[in-house]
Amino acid sequence: MNRNLKITNEPIAEASLFAHRQSSDAAGAVIYFLGIVRGIEESATIAAIEYETFQKMAEHQFHLLFDEIEKRWPIQSVRLIHRVGVIKVSEPSLWVEVIAPHRGEAFAACQWLIDEMKRVVPIWKKPLPSRP
Repeated sequence: MNRNLKITNEPIAEASLFAHRQSSDAAGAVIYFLGIVRGIEESATIAAIEYETFQKMAEHQFHLLFDEIEKRWPIQSVRLIHRVGVIKVSEPSLWVEVIAPHRGEAFAACQWLIDEMKRVVPIWKKPLPSRP
């Protein structure tokens, strides 16, 4: 399984990610997930979220999750980008791409990865309030 992980403070370049997708002729499904910062967090209006991480531990945890995906589903490729730093409302904070032979396994692996990421990867978010 191809793996590509990037934790960065740079913006997520969606068009470039689409343009550089790599799959084989056995691929029948490509699932993309783009997580964006919403303007309400815990019932409060916010301007942005600040994400912080312990980079080496986050990378280690992501690779353990990739190992588990490889055991569970016949995934060809996983690409994941998570931003850190201050991300404004409506800007992307997470990009996930899963390529597999069939849509069912691609959807399942993508959802599982995002759910587990939120549970075990040390990335913390701090909502930043809107200014009046």
